[in-house]
Amino acid sequence: MKPEKINTLKKVVVIGGGSSGIGVIASIRKRVKDADITVVEPNDCHYYQPAWTLVGGGLFDINKTQRAMRDVIPSGVSWLQDSVVRVDPNEKYIETRQGKRVSYDFLIVACGLVLRWDKIEGLEETLGFNGVTSNYRFDLAEYTWQLVREMQGGKAIFSQPTLPIKCAGAPQKALYLSCDHWRRQGVLNNINVNFCLAGTAVFGIPQFVPPLSGYLEKYRAQVNFNHNLIRIDGENRQAIFAVEKNEEEKRELTLPFDMLHVVPPQSAPAFISQSGLADGTGWCDVDKLTLQHKHWPDIFAVGDCCSTPNAKTLAAARKQVVVVAENVAARIHGTPLTAHYDGYGSCPLTVEKGKVVLAEFGYDGKLLPTFPLLDATQPSRMAWWLKACFLPRFYWAGMLRGVEWFAGSKRP
Repeated sequence: MKPEKINTLKKVVVIGGGSSGIGVIASIRKRVKDADITVVEPNDCHYYQPAWTLVGGGLFDINKTQRAMRDVIPSGVSWLQDSVVRVDPNEKYIETRQGKRVSYDFLIVACGLVLRWDKIEGLEETLGFNGVTSNYRFDLAEYTWQLVREMQGGKAIFSQPTLPIKCAGAPQKALYLSCDHWRRQGVLNNINVNFCLAGTAVFGIPQFVPPLSGYLEKYRAQVNFNHNLIRIDGENRQAIFAVEKNEEEKRELTLPFDMLHVVPPQSAPAFISQSGLADGTGWCDVDKLTLQHKHWPDIFAVGDCCSTPNAKTLAAARKQVVVVAENVAARIHGTPLTAHYDGYGSCPLTVEKGKVVLAEFGYDGKLLPTFPLLDATQPSRMAWWLKACFLPRFYWAGMLRGVEWFAGSKRP
């Protein structure tokens, strides 16, 4: 009988088996070959969520967006199929819903965010029925496409809550692909389209507003700023919005619909605040460059749960996993943290079938194009190919396996 192998390295615990969690594990294992890693993840399936918008437009197979969790977790990594309810950063352990305690030397918080369907009154009771749908859920994206292809006339509403949300462009991507289909079918003129968003701008980076506004005009979509969806009467097909233009002017507005695409409010998981890891808004409080926790140096965060002021996108996570992997490896080896994250995020805005506006930007709205010679503010067929063909394949075969093309970290 072979003697038990003694691992002299520090123990790394990763909370979350989504894109950020699996990606950072793969990248750490490239740098620390025999790392002792445990991932805590309750779900059986792993999803490629960026394609759900394409599913909602009838342009992607929903079955190609999911795989068994056991198939994406790197070999040699322990999987605790459970969820975290508390972190004790002083004693350095996590506590799970099933009552288990797992100690760590280094903790990576990669738990994503929570879709707060409950924050819109009446929404949960009518999701998937009465013309109410959302591309933010695996089991509803196909219902979106069903509604789109069956609609020949009537009223369609697309909502967007207060930011931050993951993939802030997704609410209008659903609108663009729906309208493009209706245009191709010759029924767009029969459909009244409303884009109701809680904010005051179509997109946060000014350079991309003109092309997006052009498409909204092309599709005859009425854009309603300061409209926050607060209540739904699914049976009577009515959406109620809080309209707040200033402190003095507040009212409720009821809009009828035949189709309503909802994006729910979103927040960090509660255990982050309850464990003392959060900033004032509930997100995991990390340094925006190193992604190391501001108060607990052995804790890092990556992905949508971070307090960093960047767009919450998969492209951002792809860059962040490399920074965290390098800095965790540095901590393990006792060397200074030299990897920095520049705030990079990418939002491939699918404005019609075959064309995408590839918005790439970092902290303070700085444009960070991967292909500087191309005009990123204009819709591109090459960007469509990246979005619809290359990136899904690269995700499964590349990012989740530690391939870091175009993802190198910055140095101070």
